[in-house]
Amino acid sequence: MLALVRVLRKGNGMTTEVYGEVLKKARNAAGLSQTALGDLLSCSESLVGLIERGKRRPGKKFTLAAEAVLGLNGELFGLLPNTTVMSTPKWFSEWPKVEERAHTIRTWQPLVVPGLLQTARYARAILSAEPWVTEQWIEAAVETRLRRQSVFERESPPMYWALLDECALLRPVGGKEVMREQLEHLLKMTERPNISFQVVPLEVGATAGLLGGFALAQSDDIPDHISLEDAALGSVSAHEDTVRRVSLRYDAIHKWAHPLHTSQRLVREVAARYEDQ
Repeated sequence: MLALVRVLRKGNGMTTEVYGEVLKKARNAAGLSQTALGDLLSCSESLVGLIERGKRRPGKKFTLAAEAVLGLNGELFGLLPNTTVMSTPKWFSEWPKVEERAHTIRTWQPLVVPGLLQTARYARAILSAEPWVTEQWIEAAVETRLRRQSVFERESPPMYWALLDECALLRPVGGKEVMREQLEHLLKMTERPNISFQVVPLEVGATAGLLGGFALAQSDDIPDHISLEDAALGSVSAHEDTVRRVSLRYDAIHKWAHPLHTSQRLVREVAARYEDQ
């Protein structure tokens, strides 16, 4: 599926025909007829057919629902015609540009799955917890997060190394179905040779990462950057001493992390528990 999207994105325009082809391929891969998909999306078989043939322009609501049903994570959303990305907070606006140019990204998350590995439903559950937000803001924020994940579809995607605390697996963000989907997606993403994650077990106790999450990005043509999370604004910096300190903190956390195969087994076990609940 992702290979198809990469090929189709080589064209200049994201046409409704391209969207329809990706939708049809995902539907067939899921073993669903147009009627069955329509039933799951509370729409008619004819609407599904029209969209697949490029005769009807899809909307955001249809797209988000289809991605949830078909187990996609932005493949359709990235093909929506005439979509606009929400304005990001001023402090964060530089970071997506840094991600686009990075050859290596390392991140630590003590509470949630990192944004570049989140599913749409998981991201929506997190963003919905923000105080005083509107549905429009939430959907725009989800869209922005999914678009950032396109860095993995580059011809030369970055190496991505994620450390996450075990509690990120145990916190039932969005409920058991959303969590099971998210953990399965996490495992699927590590099938790619450029993506890896390692879990820091709870039994470690205090670590150097309890004060908050962060990400480090390295590039050949710009200085190394860091993104620091904060309850209020957060920050992005290329200050050499600050980057060095955060890099040392990452290394201090990393020494406690399970290796990849152990982390994968742990995620499978937790995902199975969500299924049994």
